[in-house]
Amino acid sequence: MGRQERYRKVVRPLLRAGIELIPDAVPGSAVPHVLGYESERVFGFHLVEYEDPRFVERLNAAWYELATSSGLIDENREFLLMLPRGTWTAEEDRRRRAMHGWQRVRLLERWDIMGAGAATFLGIRPGHPGFAMLALDNSVWLLADTYETGAAVYAVRDPADSPGVLCELKRELERPVGKNEDREFRREIGVWLESRQPRASGA
Repeated sequence: MGRQERYRKVVRPLLRAGIELIPDAVPGSAVPHVLGYESERVFGFHLVEYEDPRFVERLNAAWYELATSSGLIDENREFLLMLPRGTWTAEEDRRRRAMHGWQRVRLLERWDIMGAGAATFLGIRPGHPGFAMLALDNSVWLLADTYETGAAVYAVRDPADSPGVLCELKRELERPVGKNEDREFRREIGVWLESRQPRASGA
């Protein structure tokens, strides 16, 4: 039942946006997503004004140009996308404000990230995106957000090497555990940070 419910509430809406989920295939090296990156790591910022008559079309084009030029999408059209861990709908997910986790996905030939995608888990409605994506090799985050005059997409170079990101990840582990804490997210941070520690060489 859980698998059928997830297909209906999560997988199928994403398929309509041109995104296919690849289960249980997230690389262990994927850096957990937190803010804190340095401004000089940001590149490729594209803002499209709401008043643009081809707003969603131009926003889709800006996303694809940056996704391909930055190396987000690999040769198999795969990358990581932040998605809910549960089986609730996009509307339920927004009410819960729960933490998301990386999921491996593939971009299909026909897609609509900023329209149908933003209407599901990639935003709040068509043309109003809000998402995080990560290249499989950790080389780039690609982010989208909405502003007063328009929506934008931009990239962050090498987030796993950002001192600010590393500081935020360590701070997450040091915070007191709250009642509604996403313990799985904290576990992922701990495992990832541990994997970054230099190994002692054997005698």
